[in-house]
Amino acid sequence: MRTSDEILRDGTDVRAVLCELCRRFHALGWASGTGGGISIREGARVWVAPSGVHKELIAEDDLFAIDLEGTLVAPPRDPALRPSACTPLFLHAYRLRDAGAVIHSHSKSAMLATLLAGDTLRVSRLEMIKGLAGHGYRDEVVVPILENTDHEEQLADGLEAAIRAFPRTHAVLVRAHGVYVWGRDWRQAKAHAEVYDYLFDVYVRMRQLGVTR
Repeated sequence: MRTSDEILRDGTDVRAVLCELCRRFHALGWASGTGGGISIREGARVWVAPSGVHKELIAEDDLFAIDLEGTLVAPPRDPALRPSACTPLFLHAYRLRDAGAVIHSHSKSAMLATLLAGDTLRVSRLEMIKGLAGHGYRDEVVVPILENTDHEEQLADGLEAAIRAFPRTHAVLVRAHGVYVWGRDWRQAKAHAEVYDYLFDVYVRMRQLGVTR
């Protein structure tokens, strides 16, 4: 059996990668309980984790395969499973940004940052900004913030509008909830998720210290 590091280094078995990332994001506190989610695009097919399943326990046979219109291509082994409630939001990033993977995190840093910012979160002149595609040290990172809703799928229209209104962003925050992050493939989406989480954490700490940049 391959180790988790071998799965990610190879990166070609998309279902195995998705399950391993779920485990790692759970360990980071980004997918506690059954929250959070991830999907990875493989050509015209999108693999999606199931809803209501502990992310650290997800197996490859639990995954759904859908097309870019959201039509089911291949079901999981358990007919009682349902695709992630995040699926309509994931599809907007695939269609509008040609994303290769989308991550939904319930990170505490992301959630707390939304309680301190207005309609957008803005940071500049922080070294880690260079980890976001198309951004440099002196650029201002602008992340739109949506108001939360009672049900995840109700966020879909707002996320679509935010993606269109902020063409440079790789993320959309949801107030008191978390963040959606994407990239051209799962590696870049993972990197973007980690960089944004760093920036959100620093933003919160700067506000606590009264530091502005």
